[in-house]
Amino acid sequence: MAETPIYELSGVSVEYPLPTTREETVIGLRDVTLTVPGTGLTVLAGPSGSGKSTLLRVLSLFQVPTRGRMSFRGTPVSPAPRHRRLLRRDAISLVFQTPLDNLVPYLSVADNLHAAAQSVNRQCDPEELLERLGLGGLDRSRITALSGGQQQRLAFACALARRTPVVLADEPTSQLDDASADRVLDALTVLCSEGVAVVVASHDERLITRGFRVVRLRAGRVSVEEDVA
Repeated sequence: MAETPIYELSGVSVEYPLPTTREETVIGLRDVTLTVPGTGLTVLAGPSGSGKSTLLRVLSLFQVPTRGRMSFRGTPVSPAPRHRRLLRRDAISLVFQTPLDNLVPYLSVADNLHAAAQSVNRQCDPEELLERLGLGGLDRSRITALSGGQQQRLAFACALARRTPVVLADEPTSQLDDASADRVLDALTVLCSEGVAVVVASHDERLITRGFRVVRLRAGRVSVEEDVA
């Protein structure tokens, strides 16, 4: 049986009205038709202003398309705020560009993992998750005592603790040195091995070469889709 895609987009466009006039708009996405596999790593690649961050906002259900349709696991996504909020809470984990934005600084490493799991009424084993992400022995550490790379790997561990079917990440390696970035890339591999759909917006070529699927954008349009695995 064929795998059900996590996302299917058809003719999706996003337009932002200019604050000075209602007649002029800025185009964020133009007629995007796209299928995202239910597992593995999909990388949204492209230069600044290409539309990859806007597309990530559409996938995270924070941005309602101006036109077009989107489904999640085969079910149309409603524009109703409550429906989108519940789906985002129960099925989507987000990892932001700045490592500390993903964590609760006043909680310990283990308590961050417990809080992530409890946000979807689940439980987790912090020690097991930390070992898998190369953070063993740090369960009692303060968040501020971790390096940026360790914080970002902890953010992905929190996504594992939530056990959502999809994880979305925006430039997760952009603020890290090469060694730390490589460890974060390894963390993404761990997520994919759990059957999670991981979608990352990035211009990091190391991440792009690891992608199961690469979607290249330019001027708000999908220019190329590549299966690289």
